[in-house]
Amino acid sequence: MGAFSVPLSGLAAASSELNVIGNNLANLNTDGFKDQSLSFADIFNQAQGASGNGDPIQIGSGVTVAGTTSNFSNGSMDATGISSNMALQGNGFFVIQNPITGQDSYTRDGSFTTNSQNQLVDTSGNLVMGYPAVNGVISTDGPLSPISVGQSGTIPGAASTTFEMNTNLDASGGTFSQPLTVYDSLGNPQTLTVNFTQTGSGAWNYSITVPSSAVTPPAPTTVATGTLAFNSDGQLTGATPTGGASSTTSVPGIAITGLADGASDMNLTWNLNSSSGTPSLTQLASTSTTSSTTTDGYAVGTLTGYTVTSNGTVEGQYSNNQTLALGQVVVANFSNDQGLQQTGNNDYQATVASGAAVIGQAGAGGNGTITGGSVEESNVNLSTEFANMIVAQQGYEANAKVLTTLDQVSQATLQMIS
Repeated sequence: MGAFSVPLSGLAAASSELNVIGNNLANLNTDGFKDQSLSFADIFNQAQGASGNGDPIQIGSGVTVAGTTSNFSNGSMDATGISSNMALQGNGFFVIQNPITGQDSYTRDGSFTTNSQNQLVDTSGNLVMGYPAVNGVISTDGPLSPISVGQSGTIPGAASTTFEMNTNLDASGGTFSQPLTVYDSLGNPQTLTVNFTQTGSGAWNYSITVPSSAVTPPAPTTVATGTLAFNSDGQLTGATPTGGASSTTSVPGIAITGLADGASDMNLTWNLNSSSGTPSLTQLASTSTTSSTTTDGYAVGTLTGYTVTSNGTVEGQYSNNQTLALGQVVVANFSNDQGLQQTGNNDYQATVASGAAVIGQAGAGGNGTITGGSVEESNVNLSTEFANMIVAQQGYEANAKVLTTLDQVSQATLQMIS
């Protein structure tokens, strides 16, 4: 009997739905997995004529699977503390590339690690793609390239050009010396010592020296001298270098020549105000002390780690407290996410239905943002899946009951004939 095909189609549809629900539950703990659901459609109805008022008499032929729908809403974030892990929150996918075939795929699973070349890879060894960086400058004009987190193992030092001291000089008098470190053009540290001697009420002499071993003899070790003047409130009213003009903002022209390590001559400026504009030298009735010293130079640095910012920039962290961009992880977007083809291992590939990938940086152009040191968990809702499973089970049992009933009817019919 042709009627058997109707409940059989229902059994097949319910079985397919149970398979999808089972797959969702199986991937409950799969990073980046997106919950799926089935949509159904009726099969072309058979026309059996028309009723007395002309309405068509139609009998359905069953049900079929019309399509699958992926829920691309965000999963919860799991903070792993692993630098190479990334969680994408919002629209888009990470771009990965097969290192053998060069084929691009797309994923939401950011549980990345590194390979033997210090390149970011997924769990299948596919390369994480992005914009390259040269000397800390990211280039968005060229083709995408693998993101390496070890290509800049060291960065050269930078020569100091300024320094600052947050110092109070005891108004009751005396002397005070404060050493501080600056860096030459080779990145080597050089020690300056600023010596203060009170010569009167609100009046001080200063001299700046370097160790004799730092310069080639017979170069002098005193590199600058001058005077300081303070008012009755302990505020600096003028710093006058020997042979120079008085200023309350800076002392320029502190020259260090003939460095023993062969570095270039240094020309330093002593900033007398902090970055916020407040005076960094005072004379108050308190023990002479320096709370902090700063300089714009730094030593040679080695790579100690890296972090990923919200726009996908991988920032290398160096032993000299400097940061340098190592690259930028990109985000791909599609006009129709539902058109993507699943290829396993949490990967997708573009199709005609999805449209071509539109590549950009995270947090721009509608793309989601990236959280480093985290992964996006599956967005499968356990309670929802159990509820769906009960409905699918009941649908299966109902169609099985129809099939059993039809079988009984057919057996009765055959008995009547015999």
